[in-house]
Amino acid sequence: MTLLQHLDELRVRLKRISFAVIIGCLACYSFAEKLFDYLVMPMVKVMPDQSSFIYTAPHEAFVTYLKVAALAGFFAASPYIFYQIWAFIAPGLYEEERKYIIPIAFFSAACFIGGGAFAYFIVFPFAFEFFMSFNTGNIQAMLKLNEYLSFSMKLIFAFGLVFEMPLFALFLSRLGIVTATMMRKARKFAILFSFILAALLTPPDVVSQLLMAGPLMILYEISIVIAALFGKRRPSEEVDEEDEEAMAES
Repeated sequence: MTLLQHLDELRVRLKRISFAVIIGCLACYSFAEKLFDYLVMPMVKVMPDQSSFIYTAPHEAFVTYLKVAALAGFFAASPYIFYQIWAFIAPGLYEEERKYIIPIAFFSAACFIGGGAFAYFIVFPFAFEFFMSFNTGNIQAMLKLNEYLSFSMKLIFAFGLVFEMPLFALFLSRLGIVTATMMRKARKFAILFSFILAALLTPPDVVSQLLMAGPLMILYEISIVIAALFGKRRPSEEVDEEDEEAMAES
């Protein structure tokens, strides 16, 4: 395919993804209020009795429900969205690898949804309880709808993307770009990068950063195992392993 053909293919894929998100948003908007109740539930559980959510612009509540519906629609359409992404990458894969596009797309969606669920069920309770601990007689929490939604959506999407790491490790290792040996040698840099990435993706608080950096390091170790099991070995690494086995026998 020429460059223009690739760009045209990308345009078609992006158009299909946009339509899928719009359809998902419209389908979820009818029960957006209930979805919003679920989204704020972790915060409501730890909020003091005198605190509440507020909105200061006439359209803010409507836009909030629309964003919640878009968020739910994106997650609902995520299997189709990831299929379009992998279908765009497919021409660069071997013929024997292209038949796994649909399972990989569903696995990508499962990892993305799992990351969002981890943020909602694990990170939110710890983070919100920490934030509400600063509520005192002189400092009362009155949370704006759009600010809470922006905060929670950022965390959900960040954890969803982070949980794609094992899949990226599988893809890159199958192409021979990375190997388990390379990842083991880069472990100390990966730990540093985990904290830097957590600081960039999460709000500026220590609790959220630690709750992301921890899973990142665990996912990195899982990625090493995946690369070792399914990745291609470089000839130099095979020679090194043979030398080690010969030394062990001697």
